[in-house]
Amino acid sequence: MSFDTLGLRAELLRAISDQGYTEPTPIQKKAIPVILQGKDVMAGAQTGTGKTAGFTLPLLQRLSETPLPKGQRPVRALVITPTRELAAQVGASVETYGSHLHLRSAVVFGGVKINPQIDKLRRGVDVLVATPGRLLDHVSQKTVDLSRVEFLVLDEADRMLDMGFIHDIRKVLALLPENGKRQNLLFSATFSREIKDLAHRLLNQPELIEVAQRNTTAERIDQVVHPVDKRRKRELLSHMIGSRDWRQVLVFTRTKHGANRLAQQLEKDGLSAAAIHGNKSQGARTKALAGFKNGDVRVLVATDIAARGLDISQLPHVVNFELPNVPEDYVHRIGRTGRAGNEGEAVSLVCVDEHKLLRDIERLLKKEIPSEVLEGYEPDPSIKAEPIQRGRNTKGGGQSRKQGQTRRRGGASAKQPASSRGKSSVSASKGKRGSGKVAKKPNAGGQQNRNRARAGKSGERAALLGGRGQ
Repeated sequence: MSFDTLGLRAELLRAISDQGYTEPTPIQKKAIPVILQGKDVMAGAQTGTGKTAGFTLPLLQRLSETPLPKGQRPVRALVITPTRELAAQVGASVETYGSHLHLRSAVVFGGVKINPQIDKLRRGVDVLVATPGRLLDHVSQKTVDLSRVEFLVLDEADRMLDMGFIHDIRKVLALLPENGKRQNLLFSATFSREIKDLAHRLLNQPELIEVAQRNTTAERIDQVVHPVDKRRKRELLSHMIGSRDWRQVLVFTRTKHGANRLAQQLEKDGLSAAAIHGNKSQGARTKALAGFKNGDVRVLVATDIAARGLDISQLPHVVNFELPNVPEDYVHRIGRTGRAGNEGEAVSLVCVDEHKLLRDIERLLKKEIPSEVLEGYEPDPSIKAEPIQRGRNTKGGGQSRKQGQTRRRGGASAKQPASSRGKSSVSASKGKRGSGKVAKKPNAGGQQNRNRARAGKSGERAALLGGRGQ
Protein backbone atom coordinates (compact mmCIF):
# COMPACT_ATOMS: atom_id res chain seq x y z
CA MET A 1 0.00 0.00 0.00
CA SER A 2 1.24 3.51 -0.83
CA PHE A 3 0.25 6.91 0.56
CA ASP A 4 -1.66 7.50 -2.70
CA THR A 5 -4.32 5.01 -1.59
CA LEU A 6 -5.13 6.78 1.71
CA GLY A 7 -7.13 9.63 0.21
CA LEU A 8 -4.61 12.40 0.93
CA ARG A 9 -4.57 15.46 -1.31
CA ALA A 10 -1.79 16.22 -3.78
CA GLU A 11 -0.07 18.86 -1.64
CA LEU A 12 0.36 16.42 1.23
CA LEU A 13 1.55 13.62 -1.05
CA ARG A 14 4.12 16.02 -2.48
CA ALA A 15 5.39 16.85 1.01
CA ILE A 16 5.59 13.15 1.86
CA SER A 17 7.54 12.50 -1.33
CA ASP A 18 9.90 15.38 -0.48
CA GLN A 19 10.82 13.48 2.69
CA GLY A 20 11.53 10.28 0.76
CA TYR A 21 8.64 8.27 2.25
CA THR A 22 6.80 5.88 -0.04
CA GLU A 23 4.84 3.48 2.17
CA PRO A 24 2.81 4.31 5.28
CA THR A 25 3.46 2.56 8.57
CA PRO A 26 0.78 0.29 10.08
CA ILE A 27 -0.54 2.99 12.43
CA GLN A 28 -0.74 5.44 9.53
CA LYS A 29 -2.58 2.95 7.33
CA LYS A 30 -5.24 2.42 9.98
CA ALA A 31 -5.51 5.90 11.53
CA ILE A 32 -5.42 8.24 8.52
CA PRO A 33 -8.59 6.97 6.75
CA VAL A 34 -10.57 6.94 10.01
CA ILE A 35 -9.51 10.50 10.92
CA LEU A 36 -10.35 11.71 7.42
CA GLN A 37 -13.89 10.39 8.00
CA GLY A 38 -14.21 12.78 10.95
CA LYS A 39 -14.36 10.09 13.63
CA ASP A 40 -12.85 10.38 17.10
CA VAL A 41 -9.87 8.09 17.53
CA MET A 42 -8.00 6.45 20.37
CA ALA A 43 -4.83 5.15 18.73
CA GLY A 44 -1.86 3.33 20.18
CA ALA A 45 1.32 1.90 18.75
CA GLN A 46 4.79 1.18 20.00
CA THR A 47 7.05 4.21 19.95
CA GLY A 48 8.88 5.03 16.73
CA THR A 49 6.16 3.78 14.38
CA GLY A 50 5.02 7.10 12.92
CA LYS A 51 2.20 8.18 15.23
CA THR A 52 2.93 11.88 14.69
CA ALA A 53 2.42 11.70 10.92
CA GLY A 54 -0.56 9.46 11.62
CA PHE A 55 -2.50 12.41 13.02
CA THR A 56 -0.67 15.35 11.40
CA LEU A 57 -1.41 14.37 7.78
CA PRO A 58 -5.20 13.90 8.10
CA LEU A 59 -5.44 16.90 10.43
CA LEU A 60 -3.83 19.17 7.82
CA GLN A 61 -6.08 17.73 5.13
CA ARG A 62 -9.27 18.37 7.08
CA LEU A 63 -8.18 21.94 7.87
CA SER A 64 -7.39 22.63 4.22
CA GLU A 65 -10.80 21.35 3.06
CA THR A 66 -12.62 24.31 4.59
CA PRO A 67 -12.13 27.92 3.43
CA LEU A 68 -9.87 30.10 5.54
CA PRO A 69 -11.91 32.37 7.82
CA LYS A 70 -11.88 36.07 7.06
CA GLY A 71 -10.01 38.46 9.31
CA GLN A 72 -7.98 37.18 12.28
CA ARG A 73 -7.20 33.48 11.96
CA PRO A 74 -8.51 31.58 14.98
CA VAL A 75 -6.82 28.48 16.40
CA ARG A 76 -8.68 25.67 14.66
CA ALA A 77 -6.51 22.71 15.69
CA LEU A 78 -4.89 22.22 19.09
CA VAL A 79 -2.24 19.58 19.77
CA ILE A 80 -1.25 19.12 23.44
CA THR A 81 1.98 17.32 24.33
CA PRO A 82 3.60 16.61 27.71
CA THR A 83 7.13 17.94 27.04
CA ARG A 84 8.91 20.72 25.19
CA GLU A 85 10.94 18.37 23.04
CA LEU A 86 7.85 16.51 21.89
CA ALA A 87 6.04 19.79 21.17
CA ALA A 88 8.96 20.92 19.01
CA GLN A 89 8.95 17.58 17.19
CA VAL A 90 5.23 17.74 16.44
CA GLY A 91 5.55 21.37 15.37
CA ALA A 92 8.30 20.44 12.93
CA SER A 93 6.09 17.70 11.46
CA VAL A 94 3.23 20.15 10.97
CA GLU A 95 5.56 22.53 9.12
CA THR A 96 7.11 19.73 7.05
CA TYR A 97 3.88 18.09 5.89
CA GLY A 98 2.07 21.41 5.53
CA SER A 99 4.83 23.04 3.49
CA HIS A 100 2.66 23.18 0.34
CA LEU A 101 -0.51 24.33 2.11
CA HIS A 102 -1.53 27.85 3.10
CA LEU A 103 -1.81 27.06 6.80
CA ARG A 104 -0.02 28.69 9.71
CA SER A 105 1.24 26.92 12.81
CA ALA A 106 2.92 27.81 16.09
CA VAL A 107 4.55 25.96 18.98
CA VAL A 108 4.40 27.29 22.53
CA PHE A 109 6.19 25.88 25.57
CA GLY A 110 8.05 27.13 28.62
CA GLY A 111 11.75 27.66 29.10
CA VAL A 112 11.83 30.43 26.49
CA LYS A 113 10.57 34.02 26.37
CA ILE A 114 6.83 34.31 25.98
CA ASN A 115 6.74 37.58 23.96
CA PRO A 116 7.80 36.07 20.60
CA GLN A 117 5.08 33.46 21.07
CA ILE A 118 2.54 36.21 21.77
CA ASP A 119 3.55 38.06 18.61
CA LYS A 120 3.08 34.94 16.50
CA LEU A 121 -0.28 34.13 18.05
CA ARG A 122 -1.52 37.65 17.42
CA ARG A 123 -0.77 37.26 13.72
CA GLY A 124 -3.11 34.27 13.70
CA VAL A 125 -2.39 30.52 13.50
CA ASP A 126 -4.43 27.57 12.30
CA VAL A 127 -2.56 24.84 14.22
CA LEU A 128 -1.25 25.36 17.74
CA VAL A 129 1.07 22.81 19.39
CA ALA A 130 1.50 23.43 23.11
CA THR A 131 2.49 22.08 26.48
CA PRO A 132 -0.30 22.45 29.06
CA GLY A 133 1.42 24.89 31.43
CA ARG A 134 2.49 27.44 28.84
CA LEU A 135 -0.86 27.13 27.06
CA LEU A 136 -2.65 28.12 30.25
CA ASP A 137 -0.19 31.01 30.64
CA HIS A 138 -1.33 32.34 27.27
CA VAL A 139 -4.96 31.81 28.25
CA SER A 140 -4.47 33.81 31.45
CA GLN A 141 -2.84 36.64 29.46
CA LYS A 142 -5.67 36.49 26.90
CA THR A 143 -3.20 35.96 24.06
CA VAL A 144 -4.94 32.86 22.72
CA ASP A 145 -8.60 32.06 22.10
CA LEU A 146 -9.59 28.38 22.09
CA SER A 147 -13.32 28.87 21.57
CA ARG A 148 -13.16 27.98 17.85
CA VAL A 149 -11.02 24.83 18.03
CA GLU A 150 -12.33 22.18 15.64
CA PHE A 151 -9.71 19.48 16.27
CA LEU A 152 -8.12 18.41 19.55
CA VAL A 153 -5.15 16.03 19.73
CA LEU A 154 -3.76 14.64 22.99
CA ASP A 155 -0.34 13.25 22.12
CA GLU A 156 1.44 10.87 24.51
CA ALA A 157 -1.62 10.96 26.72
CA ASP A 158 -0.25 8.27 29.03
CA ARG A 159 2.71 10.47 29.91
CA MET A 160 0.47 13.46 30.58
CA LEU A 161 -1.53 11.41 33.04
CA ASP A 162 1.65 10.06 34.60
CA MET A 163 2.90 13.62 35.07
CA GLY A 164 -0.26 14.72 36.84
CA PHE A 165 -1.59 16.88 34.00
CA ILE A 166 -5.19 15.72 34.16
CA HIS A 167 -6.26 18.91 35.98
CA ASP A 168 -4.66 21.16 33.38
CA ILE A 169 -6.23 19.11 30.60
CA ARG A 170 -9.63 19.60 32.20
CA LYS A 171 -9.03 23.36 32.38
CA VAL A 172 -8.20 23.43 28.69
CA LEU A 173 -11.24 21.32 27.78
CA ALA A 174 -13.49 23.82 29.54
CA LEU A 175 -12.24 26.50 27.14
CA LEU A 176 -13.00 24.49 23.96
CA PRO A 177 -16.26 24.18 22.05
CA GLU A 178 -18.51 21.46 23.42
CA ASN A 179 -17.54 17.90 22.64
CA GLY A 180 -19.98 17.35 19.78
CA LYS A 181 -18.56 20.30 17.84
CA ARG A 182 -14.96 19.10 17.59
CA GLN A 183 -13.05 16.00 16.53
CA ASN A 184 -10.92 14.43 19.26
CA LEU A 185 -7.81 12.30 18.74
CA LEU A 186 -5.92 10.57 21.52
CA PHE A 187 -2.55 9.09 20.61
CA SER A 188 -0.34 7.19 23.01
CA ALA A 189 2.58 4.80 22.97
CA THR A 190 0.99 2.71 25.73
CA PHE A 191 -2.51 2.31 27.11
CA SER A 192 -3.36 1.75 30.74
CA ARG A 193 -6.81 1.35 32.22
CA GLU A 194 -6.63 4.98 33.32
CA ILE A 195 -6.01 6.10 29.75
CA LYS A 196 -8.97 4.12 28.49
CA ASP A 197 -11.17 5.62 31.21
CA LEU A 198 -9.98 9.10 30.20
CA ALA A 199 -10.65 8.37 26.53
CA HIS A 200 -14.20 7.23 27.22
CA ARG A 201 -14.87 10.47 29.10
CA LEU A 202 -13.31 12.76 26.47
CA LEU A 203 -14.02 11.06 23.15
CA ASN A 204 -17.29 10.52 21.30
CA GLN A 205 -17.67 6.86 20.42
CA PRO A 206 -13.97 6.61 19.58
CA GLU A 207 -12.56 4.04 17.23
CA LEU A 208 -9.80 2.06 18.93
CA ILE A 209 -6.73 1.51 16.78
CA GLU A 210 -3.85 -0.64 18.03
CA VAL A 211 -1.18 -2.05 15.76
CA ALA A 212 1.00 -3.73 18.37
CA GLN A 213 0.58 -5.28 21.78
CA ARG A 214 0.75 -2.68 24.50
CA ASN A 215 4.11 -2.12 26.16
CA THR A 216 5.97 -4.07 23.48
CA THR A 217 9.25 -3.01 21.91
CA ALA A 218 10.14 -2.85 18.25
CA GLU A 219 11.11 -6.21 16.79
CA ARG A 220 14.12 -4.65 15.06
CA ILE A 221 15.70 -3.62 18.38
CA ASP A 222 18.38 -6.07 19.53
CA GLN A 223 18.23 -6.03 23.35
CA VAL A 224 20.98 -7.33 25.63
CA VAL A 225 21.90 -7.10 29.31
CA HIS A 226 25.53 -6.92 30.43
CA PRO A 227 25.90 -7.76 34.16
CA VAL A 228 28.63 -5.56 35.69
CA ASP A 229 29.56 -4.09 39.07
CA LYS A 230 28.22 -0.60 39.63
CA ARG A 231 31.66 0.94 40.13
CA ARG A 232 32.81 -0.39 36.74
CA LYS A 233 29.85 0.70 34.63
CA ARG A 234 31.48 3.87 33.33
CA GLU A 235 34.65 1.98 32.46
CA LEU A 236 32.67 -0.64 30.53
CA LEU A 237 30.60 2.00 28.74
CA SER A 238 33.72 3.85 27.54
CA HIS A 239 35.27 0.53 26.49
CA MET A 240 32.23 -0.46 24.42
CA ILE A 241 31.92 2.92 22.71
CA GLY A 242 35.61 2.99 21.84
CA SER A 243 36.24 -0.64 20.93
CA ARG A 244 33.02 -0.97 18.90
CA ASP A 245 33.46 2.45 17.28
CA TRP A 246 29.99 3.67 18.22
CA ARG A 247 29.62 7.15 16.72
CA GLN A 248 26.19 8.05 18.09
CA VAL A 249 25.04 6.73 21.48
CA LEU A 250 22.10 7.81 23.65
CA VAL A 251 22.74 6.91 27.31
CA PHE A 252 20.11 7.01 30.06
CA THR A 253 20.66 7.64 33.77
CA ARG A 254 18.17 7.97 36.61
CA THR A 255 19.14 11.39 37.94
CA LYS A 256 20.17 14.80 36.64
CA HIS A 257 23.30 14.80 38.80
CA GLY A 258 24.19 11.35 37.49
CA ALA A 259 23.77 12.53 33.90
CA ASN A 260 26.08 15.51 34.46
CA ARG A 261 28.69 13.40 36.22
CA LEU A 262 28.70 10.69 33.56
CA ALA A 263 28.98 13.20 30.71
CA GLN A 264 31.98 14.81 32.44
CA GLN A 265 33.62 11.42 33.00
CA LEU A 266 33.14 10.42 29.37
CA GLU A 267 34.70 13.71 28.28
CA LYS A 268 37.74 12.87 30.40
CA ASP A 269 37.85 9.50 28.62
CA GLY A 270 38.21 11.36 25.33
CA LEU A 271 34.59 10.97 24.17
CA SER A 272 32.61 14.06 23.18
CA ALA A 273 29.55 14.01 25.45
CA ALA A 274 26.72 16.26 26.61
CA ALA A 275 23.93 15.92 29.18
CA ILE A 276 20.25 16.75 28.69
CA HIS A 277 17.76 16.97 31.58
CA GLY A 278 15.30 19.21 33.39
CA ASN A 279 17.84 21.54 34.98
CA LYS A 280 19.29 22.48 31.60
CA SER A 281 17.95 25.59 29.91
CA GLN A 282 15.98 25.22 26.72
CA GLY A 283 18.88 26.70 24.79
CA ALA A 284 21.35 24.25 26.31
CA ARG A 285 19.11 21.27 25.53
CA THR A 286 18.55 22.43 21.97
CA LYS A 287 22.29 22.93 21.46
CA ALA A 288 23.15 19.52 22.93
CA LEU A 289 20.55 17.73 20.80
CA ALA A 290 21.64 19.57 17.64
CA GLY A 291 25.27 18.63 18.31
CA PHE A 292 24.26 15.02 18.83
CA LYS A 293 22.30 14.90 15.58
CA ASN A 294 25.06 16.47 13.47
CA GLY A 295 27.83 14.32 14.95
CA ASP A 296 29.66 16.95 17.01
CA VAL A 297 28.50 15.16 20.19
CA ARG A 298 29.18 11.43 20.21
CA VAL A 299 27.38 10.55 23.46
CA LEU A 300 24.18 12.20 24.70
CA VAL A 301 23.43 11.41 28.35
CA ALA A 302 19.77 11.88 29.27
CA THR A 303 17.31 11.31 32.09
CA ASP A 304 14.01 9.48 31.66
CA ILE A 305 12.07 12.63 30.82
CA ALA A 306 14.05 12.90 27.58
CA ALA A 307 12.86 9.47 26.46
CA ARG A 308 9.78 11.18 25.03
CA GLY A 309 10.14 13.62 22.18
CA LEU A 310 13.68 12.73 21.08
CA ASP A 311 13.26 11.85 17.43
CA ILE A 312 16.68 10.98 16.03
CA SER A 313 16.56 9.27 12.67
CA GLN A 314 18.54 6.04 12.43
CA LEU A 315 19.90 6.26 15.98
CA PRO A 316 21.89 3.01 16.23
CA HIS A 317 22.57 2.62 19.97
CA VAL A 318 20.73 3.22 23.25
CA VAL A 319 22.40 2.33 26.55
CA ASN A 320 20.67 2.02 29.90
CA PHE A 321 23.55 3.05 32.15
CA GLU A 322 21.03 2.62 34.96
CA LEU A 323 17.72 0.81 34.66
CA PRO A 324 14.64 3.00 35.13
CA ASN A 325 12.60 2.79 38.32
CA VAL A 326 9.40 2.51 36.26
CA PRO A 327 9.37 -0.49 33.87
CA GLU A 328 7.30 1.33 31.23
CA ASP A 329 10.10 3.90 30.91
CA TYR A 330 12.35 1.14 29.58
CA VAL A 331 10.04 0.80 26.58
CA HIS A 332 10.21 4.52 25.87
CA ARG A 333 13.97 4.69 26.39
CA ILE A 334 14.90 1.99 23.94
CA GLY A 335 12.19 3.17 21.56
CA ARG A 336 14.55 5.99 20.56
CA THR A 337 16.32 3.42 18.36
CA GLY A 338 14.85 1.05 15.79
CA ARG A 339 12.52 3.78 14.55
CA ALA A 340 10.67 3.84 11.21
CA GLY A 341 11.71 0.30 10.36
CA ASN A 342 15.43 0.79 11.06
CA GLU A 343 17.46 -1.65 13.13
CA GLY A 344 18.79 -0.65 16.54
CA GLU A 345 20.63 -1.92 19.58
CA ALA A 346 19.60 -1.47 23.21
CA VAL A 347 22.22 -2.31 25.85
CA SER A 348 21.55 -2.36 29.60
CA LEU A 349 24.37 -2.31 32.15
CA VAL A 350 22.92 -4.05 35.19
CA CYS A 351 24.50 -4.30 38.63
CA VAL A 352 23.35 -6.48 41.51
CA ASP A 353 21.25 -3.61 42.94
CA GLU A 354 19.08 -3.59 39.82
CA HIS A 355 18.09 -7.24 39.56
CA LYS A 356 14.55 -6.55 40.79
CA LEU A 357 14.16 -3.66 38.32
CA LEU A 358 15.23 -6.02 35.54
CA ARG A 359 12.68 -8.62 36.64
CA ASP A 360 9.95 -5.97 36.59
CA ILE A 361 10.92 -4.96 33.03
CA GLU A 362 10.96 -8.56 31.81
CA ARG A 363 7.59 -9.15 33.45
CA LEU A 364 6.20 -6.14 31.57
CA LEU A 365 7.68 -7.32 28.26
CA LYS A 366 6.60 -10.89 28.96
CA LYS A 367 9.99 -12.16 27.91
CA GLU A 368 13.54 -12.55 29.22
CA ILE A 369 16.17 -10.18 27.86
CA PRO A 370 19.34 -12.02 26.76
CA SER A 371 22.24 -11.60 29.19
CA GLU A 372 25.95 -11.65 28.33
CA VAL A 373 28.87 -11.25 30.72
CA LEU A 374 31.73 -9.46 28.96
CA GLU A 375 35.25 -10.77 29.51
CA GLY A 376 37.18 -8.66 31.97
CA TYR A 377 34.02 -7.16 33.47
CA GLU A 378 32.64 -10.15 35.34
CA PRO A 379 30.57 -9.10 38.39
CA ASP A 380 32.04 -9.76 41.83
CA PRO A 381 29.71 -12.37 43.42
CA SER A 382 30.68 -11.22 46.92
CA ILE A 383 29.05 -7.80 46.43
CA LYS A 384 25.65 -7.63 48.07
CA ALA A 385 22.69 -5.70 46.72
CA GLU A 386 22.07 -2.26 48.22
CA PRO A 387 18.93 -0.08 48.11
CA ILE A 388 18.86 2.16 45.04
CA GLN A 389 19.21 5.82 45.90
CA ARG A 390 16.47 7.82 44.26
CA GLY A 391 18.45 11.06 44.10
CA ARG A 392 17.91 14.40 45.83
CA ASN A 393 14.94 15.32 43.70
CA THR A 394 13.14 12.16 44.75
CA LYS A 395 14.20 11.91 48.38
CA GLY A 396 11.37 11.54 50.82
CA GLY A 397 8.76 10.56 48.26
CA GLY A 398 9.36 13.30 45.75
CA GLN A 399 8.11 16.77 45.12
CA SER A 400 4.54 17.58 44.32
CA ARG A 401 3.68 19.37 41.11
CA LYS A 402 2.36 22.33 43.09
CA GLN A 403 5.70 22.65 44.83
CA GLY A 404 7.41 22.39 41.45
CA GLN A 405 5.34 25.30 40.17
CA THR A 406 6.30 27.37 43.21
CA ARG A 407 9.96 26.72 42.52
CA ARG A 408 9.57 27.62 38.85
CA ARG A 409 7.95 30.91 39.84
CA GLY A 410 10.86 31.80 42.07
CA GLY A 411 9.07 31.17 45.34
CA ALA A 412 10.70 30.74 48.72
CA SER A 413 11.15 27.02 48.24
CA ALA A 414 13.46 27.71 45.32
CA LYS A 415 15.88 29.43 47.68
CA GLN A 416 15.97 26.68 50.24
CA PRO A 417 19.53 25.30 50.43
CA ALA A 418 19.94 21.85 48.96
CA SER A 419 21.80 20.74 52.06
CA SER A 420 18.86 21.75 54.21
CA ARG A 421 16.44 19.76 52.10
CA GLY A 422 18.67 16.74 52.24
CA LYS A 423 19.20 16.95 56.03
CA SER A 424 15.51 17.27 56.81
CA SER A 425 14.76 14.22 54.70
CA VAL A 426 17.52 12.14 56.26
CA SER A 427 16.58 13.23 59.79
CA ALA A 428 12.98 12.23 59.23
CA SER A 429 14.13 8.91 57.87
CA LYS A 430 16.34 8.19 60.88
CA GLY A 431 13.66 9.31 63.29
CA LYS A 432 11.25 6.74 61.98
CA ARG A 433 13.62 3.81 61.76
CA GLY A 434 16.06 4.48 64.53
CA SER A 435 18.99 3.78 62.19
CA GLY A 436 20.24 4.54 58.72
CA LYS A 437 19.19 1.12 57.43
CA VAL A 438 16.28 0.70 55.09
CA ALA A 439 13.47 -1.33 56.57
CA LYS A 440 11.96 -3.87 54.24
CA LYS A 441 8.20 -4.02 54.08
CA PRO A 442 6.40 -7.26 53.29
CA ASN A 443 4.64 -7.55 49.97
CA ALA A 444 6.25 -4.38 48.60
CA GLY A 445 5.53 -5.24 44.99
CA GLY A 446 6.53 -3.73 41.68
CA GLN A 447 3.39 -1.53 41.53
CA GLN A 448 4.38 0.23 44.77
CA ASN A 449 7.85 0.85 43.39
CA ARG A 450 6.37 2.28 40.20
CA ASN A 451 4.05 4.57 42.17
CA ARG A 452 6.92 5.88 44.30
CA ALA A 453 9.09 6.40 41.25
CA ARG A 454 6.36 8.27 39.38
CA ALA A 455 5.80 10.57 42.34
CA GLY A 456 9.53 11.00 42.84
CA LYS A 457 10.21 12.18 39.30
CA SER A 458 7.64 15.01 39.44
CA GLY A 459 10.26 17.62 40.28
CA GLU A 460 12.31 17.01 37.16
CA ARG A 461 9.29 16.44 34.97
CA ALA A 462 7.83 19.82 35.94
CA ALA A 463 10.99 21.50 34.72
CA LEU A 464 10.51 20.10 31.20
CA LEU A 465 6.78 20.55 30.90
CA GLY A 466 6.79 24.08 29.54
CA GLY A 467 5.02 25.31 32.64
CA ARG A 468 4.25 28.74 33.91
CA GLY A 469 6.92 31.22 34.72
CA GLN A 470 9.60 29.54 32.66
